Amino acid sequence: MERGSDYVALLRRWEQAGGLWRVLNRDGDAVTVGLYRCDGGEEADRFVATDTQVEQFLAGRTSNQDQPRSSAEPDPNQARERDRDAEGRARQARPRDRLGRPLPYGSAGVEPVSDQALPPFDTIAAAHELLAEGRPFSAHEVYEARWKAGPTAERELWQGLAQLCVGITHAERGNRIGAQRLIGRAGRRLETYAATGGPVYGLDLGHIIGWIRNREQEADDSSWLISHPL
Repeated sequence: MERGSDYVALLRRWEQAGGLWRVLNRDGDAVTVGLYRCDGGEEADRFVATDTQVEQFLAGRTSNQDQPRSSAEPDPNQARERDRDAEGRARQARPRDRLGRPLPYGSAGVEPVSDQALPPFDTIAAAHELLAEGRPFSAHEVYEARWKAGPTAERELWQGLAQLCVGITHAERGNRIGAQRLIGRAGRRLETYAATGGPVYGLDLGHIIGWIRNREQEADDSSWLISHPL
Protein backbone atom coordinates (compact mmCIF):
# COMPACT_ATOMS: atom_id res chain seq x y z
CA MET A 1 0.00 0.00 0.00
CA GLU A 2 1.46 3.35 -1.03
CA ARG A 3 1.44 6.25 1.38
CA GLY A 4 -0.60 9.36 0.74
CA SER A 5 2.56 11.32 -0.06
CA ASP A 6 3.37 8.78 -2.80
CA TYR A 7 -0.06 9.19 -4.36
CA VAL A 8 0.22 12.97 -4.17
CA ALA A 9 3.61 12.80 -5.91
CA LEU A 10 2.07 10.55 -8.55
CA LEU A 11 -0.76 13.01 -9.18
CA ARG A 12 1.68 15.92 -9.43
CA ARG A 13 3.84 14.03 -11.96
CA TRP A 14 0.72 13.09 -13.94
CA GLU A 15 -0.37 16.74 -14.10
CA GLN A 16 3.11 17.93 -15.11
CA ALA A 17 3.11 15.40 -17.96
CA GLY A 18 -0.15 16.90 -19.25
CA GLY A 19 -2.37 14.03 -18.09
CA LEU A 20 -5.78 14.25 -16.44
CA TRP A 21 -7.05 12.71 -13.20
CA ARG A 22 -10.63 12.36 -12.06
CA VAL A 23 -12.25 11.34 -8.78
CA LEU A 24 -14.31 8.28 -9.66
CA ASN A 25 -15.83 7.32 -6.33
CA ARG A 26 -15.93 8.13 -2.63
CA ASP A 27 -16.78 5.45 -0.09
CA GLY A 28 -16.37 6.60 3.48
CA ASP A 29 -12.72 7.59 3.93
CA ALA A 30 -11.67 5.96 0.65
CA VAL A 31 -11.40 7.86 -2.62
CA THR A 32 -10.88 6.25 -6.04
CA VAL A 33 -8.92 8.34 -8.54
CA GLY A 34 -8.54 7.51 -12.24
CA LEU A 35 -5.56 8.58 -14.34
CA TYR A 36 -6.33 9.44 -17.96
CA ARG A 37 -4.30 10.10 -21.06
CA CYS A 38 -3.56 13.71 -21.91
CA ASP A 39 -6.44 13.79 -24.39
CA GLY A 40 -8.85 12.84 -21.61
CA GLY A 41 -9.83 9.60 -23.34
CA GLU A 42 -8.49 6.23 -22.24
CA GLU A 43 -7.99 5.43 -18.56
CA ALA A 44 -4.35 4.50 -17.91
CA ASP A 45 -4.56 3.55 -14.23
CA ARG A 46 -6.46 4.10 -11.00
CA PHE A 47 -5.87 3.83 -7.28
CA VAL A 48 -7.81 3.89 -4.02
CA ALA A 49 -6.44 6.03 -1.19
CA THR A 50 -7.52 6.60 2.39
CA ASP A 51 -4.79 9.02 3.42
CA THR A 52 -5.68 12.58 4.43
CA GLN A 53 -2.75 13.93 2.38
CA VAL A 54 -4.58 12.85 -0.79
CA GLU A 55 -7.77 14.60 0.33
CA GLN A 56 -5.79 17.75 1.10
CA PHE A 57 -4.28 17.64 -2.38
CA LEU A 58 -7.65 17.08 -4.05
CA ALA A 59 -9.06 20.07 -2.12
CA GLY A 60 -12.63 19.21 -3.03
CA ARG A 61 -11.91 18.89 -6.76
CA THR A 62 -13.42 16.19 -8.96
CA SER A 63 -10.59 16.50 -11.50
CA ASN A 64 -7.46 18.56 -12.11
CA GLN A 65 -9.58 20.75 -14.41
CA ASP A 66 -11.42 22.10 -11.35
CA GLN A 67 -10.32 25.00 -9.19
CA PRO A 68 -9.42 24.02 -5.60
CA ARG A 69 -12.01 24.97 -3.00
CA SER A 70 -11.37 26.32 0.45
CA SER A 71 -11.74 23.65 3.15
CA ALA A 72 -14.46 25.83 4.67
CA GLU A 73 -16.45 25.91 1.43
CA PRO A 74 -19.07 23.16 1.16
CA ASP A 75 -19.02 20.81 -1.82
CA PRO A 76 -22.38 21.30 -3.59
CA ASN A 77 -21.88 18.09 -5.56
CA GLN A 78 -20.61 15.79 -2.81
CA ALA A 79 -23.91 14.02 -2.22
CA ARG A 80 -25.09 14.15 -5.80
CA GLU A 81 -25.67 10.86 -7.59
CA ARG A 82 -23.61 10.19 -10.68
CA ASP A 83 -25.10 11.87 -13.76
CA ARG A 84 -26.96 9.54 -16.12
CA ASP A 85 -28.79 9.96 -19.41
CA ALA A 86 -32.39 8.99 -20.15
CA GLU A 87 -31.31 5.38 -20.75
CA GLY A 88 -29.52 5.13 -17.42
CA ARG A 89 -25.99 5.31 -18.82
CA ALA A 90 -23.37 7.31 -16.94
CA ARG A 91 -23.01 10.70 -18.63
CA GLN A 92 -21.57 14.02 -17.46
CA ALA A 93 -24.41 16.51 -17.09
CA ARG A 94 -22.48 19.14 -15.17
CA PRO A 95 -22.32 22.38 -17.17
CA ARG A 96 -18.96 23.45 -18.58
CA ASP A 97 -17.51 26.68 -19.90
CA ARG A 98 -16.22 27.05 -23.46
CA LEU A 99 -12.83 25.57 -22.44
CA GLY A 100 -14.36 22.50 -20.84
CA ARG A 101 -13.95 23.59 -17.22
CA PRO A 102 -16.75 22.33 -14.94
CA LEU A 103 -19.21 24.90 -13.62
CA PRO A 104 -21.52 24.57 -10.60
CA TYR A 105 -24.74 22.66 -11.25
CA GLY A 106 -27.43 25.10 -12.32
CA SER A 107 -24.99 27.41 -14.11
CA ALA A 108 -25.39 28.36 -17.76
CA GLY A 109 -22.67 26.52 -19.63
CA VAL A 110 -22.07 25.95 -23.33
CA GLU A 111 -24.30 23.57 -25.25
CA PRO A 112 -22.85 20.05 -24.88
CA VAL A 113 -21.93 18.11 -27.98
CA SER A 114 -23.24 14.63 -28.71
CA ASP A 115 -21.03 11.67 -27.85
CA GLN A 116 -22.29 9.91 -30.98
CA ALA A 117 -19.73 9.74 -33.77
CA LEU A 118 -20.42 11.71 -36.93
CA PRO A 119 -19.33 10.68 -40.44
CA PRO A 120 -15.78 11.83 -41.25
CA PHE A 121 -16.64 14.96 -43.28
CA ASP A 122 -19.33 16.00 -40.78
CA THR A 123 -16.86 15.45 -37.93
CA ILE A 124 -14.34 17.82 -39.49
CA ALA A 125 -16.99 20.44 -40.29
CA ALA A 126 -18.40 20.35 -36.75
CA ALA A 127 -14.94 20.56 -35.16
CA HIS A 128 -13.94 23.51 -37.36
CA GLU A 129 -17.15 25.33 -36.42
CA LEU A 130 -16.50 24.73 -32.71
CA LEU A 131 -12.92 26.01 -33.02
CA ALA A 132 -14.22 29.14 -34.75
CA GLU A 133 -16.58 29.61 -31.78
CA GLY A 134 -13.67 29.40 -29.35
CA ARG A 135 -14.59 25.91 -28.11
CA PRO A 136 -11.52 23.69 -28.63
CA PHE A 137 -12.53 21.30 -25.82
CA SER A 138 -15.82 20.53 -27.55
CA ALA A 139 -13.98 20.13 -30.87
CA HIS A 140 -11.79 17.54 -29.15
CA GLU A 141 -14.90 15.66 -28.01
CA VAL A 142 -16.20 15.53 -31.59
CA TYR A 143 -12.89 14.18 -32.87
CA GLU A 144 -12.64 11.74 -29.95
CA ALA A 145 -16.05 10.26 -30.78
CA ARG A 146 -14.91 9.70 -34.38
CA TRP A 147 -11.60 8.18 -33.23
CA LYS A 148 -13.34 5.67 -30.95
CA ALA A 149 -15.88 4.68 -33.60
CA GLY A 150 -13.63 4.77 -36.65
CA PRO A 151 -11.46 2.07 -38.18
CA THR A 152 -8.16 1.18 -36.55
CA ALA A 153 -6.31 2.27 -39.69
CA GLU A 154 -7.48 5.87 -39.13
CA ARG A 155 -6.79 5.98 -35.39
CA GLU A 156 -3.69 8.17 -35.66
CA LEU A 157 -5.60 10.74 -37.74
CA TRP A 158 -8.55 11.23 -35.42
CA GLN A 159 -6.58 10.82 -32.21
CA GLY A 160 -4.00 13.31 -33.45
CA LEU A 161 -6.71 15.86 -34.25
CA ALA A 162 -8.36 15.30 -30.85
CA GLN A 163 -5.01 15.72 -29.12
CA LEU A 164 -4.36 18.91 -31.08
CA CYS A 165 -7.63 20.38 -29.81
CA VAL A 166 -6.76 19.39 -26.24
CA GLY A 167 -3.45 21.21 -26.69
CA ILE A 168 -5.24 24.33 -27.90
CA THR A 169 -7.53 24.05 -24.87
CA HIS A 170 -4.54 23.99 -22.52
CA ALA A 171 -3.02 26.99 -24.29
CA GLU A 172 -6.23 28.98 -23.86
CA ARG A 173 -6.30 28.05 -20.18
CA GLY A 174 -2.78 29.45 -19.78
CA ASN A 175 -0.85 26.18 -19.64
CA ARG A 176 1.43 26.92 -22.59
CA ILE A 177 4.13 24.38 -21.69
CA GLY A 178 1.63 21.54 -21.44
CA ALA A 179 -0.06 22.77 -24.61
CA GLN A 180 3.14 22.66 -26.65
CA ARG A 181 3.88 19.17 -25.36
CA LEU A 182 0.41 17.99 -26.39
CA ILE A 183 0.43 19.49 -29.87
CA GLY A 184 3.90 18.03 -30.41
CA ARG A 185 2.48 14.56 -29.79
CA ALA A 186 -0.45 15.39 -32.07
CA GLY A 187 1.94 16.44 -34.81
CA ARG A 188 3.83 13.17 -34.59
CA ARG A 189 0.60 11.19 -34.83
CA LEU A 190 -0.49 13.16 -37.90
CA GLU A 191 2.92 12.72 -39.54
CA THR A 192 2.70 8.98 -38.90
CA TYR A 193 -0.75 8.85 -40.45
CA ALA A 194 0.22 11.01 -43.43
CA ALA A 195 2.98 8.53 -44.23
CA THR A 196 0.40 5.73 -44.58
CA GLY A 197 -1.36 7.47 -47.45
CA GLY A 198 -4.74 6.94 -45.78
CA PRO A 199 -7.78 9.14 -46.53
CA VAL A 200 -7.65 12.68 -45.11
CA TYR A 201 -11.21 13.78 -45.99
CA GLY A 202 -10.20 17.12 -47.44
CA LEU A 203 -7.79 18.04 -44.63
CA ASP A 204 -4.43 19.61 -45.49
CA LEU A 205 -2.26 17.66 -43.06
CA GLY A 206 0.86 19.45 -44.24
CA HIS A 207 -0.67 22.78 -43.26
CA ILE A 208 -1.83 21.47 -39.89
CA ILE A 209 1.57 19.95 -39.08
CA GLY A 210 3.26 23.21 -40.14
CA TRP A 211 0.92 25.15 -37.84
CA ILE A 212 1.91 22.85 -34.98
CA ARG A 213 5.64 23.30 -35.60
CA ASN A 214 5.23 27.09 -35.67
CA ARG A 215 3.34 27.08 -32.37
CA GLU A 216 5.99 24.87 -30.76
CA GLN A 217 8.64 27.48 -31.54
CA GLU A 218 6.69 30.50 -30.32
CA ALA A 219 7.61 32.18 -27.05
CA ASP A 220 4.75 34.69 -26.86
CA ASP A 221 1.48 34.14 -24.99
CA SER A 222 -0.91 35.25 -27.73
CA SER A 223 -4.12 33.31 -28.17
CA TRP A 224 -3.82 30.50 -30.70
CA LEU A 225 -7.52 30.78 -31.45
CA ILE A 226 -7.45 34.53 -32.13
CA SER A 227 -3.93 35.32 -33.33
CA HIS A 228 -3.27 32.03 -35.13
CA PRO A 229 -6.60 30.45 -36.11
CA LEU A 230 -6.17 26.99 -37.53
